Amino acid sequence: MQLIAYILIYPVLWLISILPFRLLYALSDVVYFFIYRIFGYRKSIVKGNLKLVFPNKSEREINTITKRFYKHLCDLFLEMIKTLSISKSQLNKRFVLKNPEKIKALESSQSSSILMFGHYASYEWSIVLQSHINIPGLVLYKKIANSYFDNLVRRIRSKYNTELVGSKKAIGRIKELDKKKDKRMIAFLSDQSPKMRANNVWLNFMGITVPSFVGAEAVAKKYNYPIGFLKIDKLKRGHYEAEIISLSENPKEEPDFKITEKFNRLLEAQIKARPEFYLWTHKRWKHKDKVPNKTA
Repeated sequence: MQLIAYILIYPVLWLISILPFRLLYALSDVVYFFIYRIFGYRKSIVKGNLKLVFPNKSEREINTITKRFYKHLCDLFLEMIKTLSISKSQLNKRFVLKNPEKIKALESSQSSSILMFGHYASYEWSIVLQSHINIPGLVLYKKIANSYFDNLVRRIRSKYNTELVGSKKAIGRIKELDKKKDKRMIAFLSDQSPKMRANNVWLNFMGITVPSFVGAEAVAKKYNYPIGFLKIDKLKRGHYEAEIISLSENPKEEPDFKITEKFNRLLEAQIKARPEFYLWTHKRWKHKDKVPNKTA
């Protein structure tokens, strides 16, 4: 059944991927009409999240952000499909790194290095950053149930010398590479909501205390890997600009959770400035009411 679904869907995805951008965004507008107007995909979650973190915004402002978000979400989805066939040169023109010297500096360090980023703007097209350096990348990801589509995602995201590793195997793989002194540029999507556990770290994000993903910081501190924040901005439809901001050159010297807090503040600043480009459909604040008496 998985193979049949793949055989039926893949040709459609490929045809979409070879569309000129003008037609791709025309299709995105059609998708927006159905996703937002007809089906209302996760609209209650999106509005609930927006009202939670922006309690002073009016209903009209929330509605405006919601509409703009869904337009961006549809663009993001179509751009992800476009990655199937887009050339490296074209992608580099559309996803520009402002300070390539920063990624070169991370590459030239004596050890592996880490980039933290969030579900903001075009986190999918960030794969092209790997074309700026010679060392391989290492990206943590969550496996897709359909093995054929999982292989497709792995193929897309590993186009530019990047290794994908399942989140459950990530720590073991990083340990193995460090032992061999085999350098990697390690990418962590760090604004996800971790599973509820007794030892969760609770930090403030967008004014709400929530359990926080501290895996990137933990790895950085354990191996003293330099760590940075990948700030991605959307300039206009189909065009993005990225900047690497240092979080710590010597993570072992940082107080616990300081790096994660820095990351949270930088991502918050982007969200507050242009909230429509954040991924409001994911349930980042779903555990907010389970906060223990003592928080980190």
